[in-house]
Amino acid sequence: MMDQKNLLLAIVISVVILVGFQFGFQYLSPRPKEAPVSEQAKGPPGSPAAQNSPSQAPAPGVKTGPAIAPTPGTPPTAEQARTREQALAQGARIKIDTPRLHGSIALKGGRIDDLTLADYHDTVDPKSPDVVLLEPTGTPDAYFAEFGWVAADNGAKIKLPGADTVWASSDGTLTPSSPVTLTWDNGEGLVFTRKISVDSNYMFTLEESVKNMGSAPVKLDPYGLVSRSGTPPVSGYYLLYEGPIGYLDGAVQDVKYASLTEKPAEYDSKGGWLGFTDKYWLTALVPPQGEAIKAQFRHTVDNGVGRYQTDYLGSTVTIPPDGTGTASARFFGGAKELNLLEGYAASGIPLFDYSIDFGWFWFLTKPIFRILLILEGLIGNFGLAILAFTFCVKLLFFPLANKSYRAMSKMKLLQPQMQKLREQYPDDKQKQQTEIMALYKRVGANPLAGCLPIVIQIPVFFSLYKVLFVTIEMRHAPFYGWIHDLSAPDPTSFANLFGLIPYTPPHALMIGLWPLIMGVTMFLQQKLNPQPVDPMQAKMFMVLPVVFTYMLSAFPAGLVIYWAWNNTLSIAQQWVIMHRAGAA
Repeated sequence: MMDQKNLLLAIVISVVILVGFQFGFQYLSPRPKEAPVSEQAKGPPGSPAAQNSPSQAPAPGVKTGPAIAPTPGTPPTAEQARTREQALAQGARIKIDTPRLHGSIALKGGRIDDLTLADYHDTVDPKSPDVVLLEPTGTPDAYFAEFGWVAADNGAKIKLPGADTVWASSDGTLTPSSPVTLTWDNGEGLVFTRKISVDSNYMFTLEESVKNMGSAPVKLDPYGLVSRSGTPPVSGYYLLYEGPIGYLDGAVQDVKYASLTEKPAEYDSKGGWLGFTDKYWLTALVPPQGEAIKAQFRHTVDNGVGRYQTDYLGSTVTIPPDGTGTASARFFGGAKELNLLEGYAASGIPLFDYSIDFGWFWFLTKPIFRILLILEGLIGNFGLAILAFTFCVKLLFFPLANKSYRAMSKMKLLQPQMQKLREQYPDDKQKQQTEIMALYKRVGANPLAGCLPIVIQIPVFFSLYKVLFVTIEMRHAPFYGWIHDLSAPDPTSFANLFGLIPYTPPHALMIGLWPLIMGVTMFLQQKLNPQPVDPMQAKMFMVLPVVFTYMLSAFPAGLVIYWAWNNTLSIAQQWVIMHRAGAA
């Protein structure tokens, strides 16, 4: 039957897309490779990057850590944890203590290199360790931000603060209400001062000043950089972007890790921002928005250790004798919360919220997420918000679905007559189709109408999948019962009777209760549809609920709950319509 063939085609295409989204990126995504030391990327003359080659002394902030870094937020091994503790114990530090951030600033180098996120934990257990974002030099996963000055004239012999400079501070703790001030005298007529403040979220502000007590003017370029050791693994290469990112030269720039092993990416921009984005976390340098900068993303290998760096050079500051030169910058290190990033964007950081990858279909994904945020604020639970959202979608498309189900009712009532036509013309397929289409026309049945519910559901399904996958608000968001994280698969399995048997099933058998509920609702909905006359098609339709149950068991629980609830609502709506039409 024409309607069954179209419906089957729609389902097959859906299966292919779902499988591709879930598993394709694991096998097809290119893996960054380490470039040979002889092919290290160099930046523009005078920049911190340009001075980082084997034949030149490292510029301020370019010393790397000794090993490859795991993704921030991954629980470190015991050996790594000891290394971190040892690194933090070396040298004096200024404590960072805000409602949302804990950590410290190293007085040696003046780096922001120790940050943990107080609101987020490694696991759903609230007693698990806080997510670690930044790590100091000397740890396997060194990841830090640094700010300073370089000489505008490469040949100038000016003693500047660098990675080994020990700053003095009269303040012991950085809080939102108490900034700290660092000072360093180079002993040659220049006194450097750095005032660091932080808001109640994740944004640091740095105000740099240089007092010239010499007899000649000094020209310096301010810089900022973020450096991370190793090649961070990515969570979903084709589902979201992770890596160097920024708003530079009037556009959002994202440069894959793999491409930086071949050559650096350089930009001339007015203001903007640049840094590294992970699935849930972001580090970003924010220079003054009215200032011309030279920015770049690059990859280097130092002593066999790969390192990625994003940095910028600001406009030259000329400091006259007995004068003071100033520069400022901001640094974001925290979670990619939509409302927070949009607030920063509204305050003058252009497109800052674009660090959240809502994908090509952002015009669907982002509004869906906003609706879920509103519903969660009213109801108090993201799982219930998904159920309420699904109900709203069903109401929105109620007229279209009604039309589809009425057409399917007519198709079901016509099945005996269509079977007679097949028996009447068993050897003339063309005559069969002609008579069947004439029958459709007489009763006003549409064989394509059966595809409409699936066509409506697919874009919402994928948009919700994207929301569950990329938004931190969904991370560790609980539902009820055994679902403690809507962004993770159902943790139960039929193989151990959903936890009643003390047995840990293999991954292939991790089919939880919610996927089974979804499969049952899909089967029941299928029974309401006109059944294929062709035995082969009938068998394929019988297998589909099993295939979807197995496949969706690896998807986020929130998505499976959505599908099961949508099926339930569709069953109720379809049964009522078919009952009234006498087809149920």
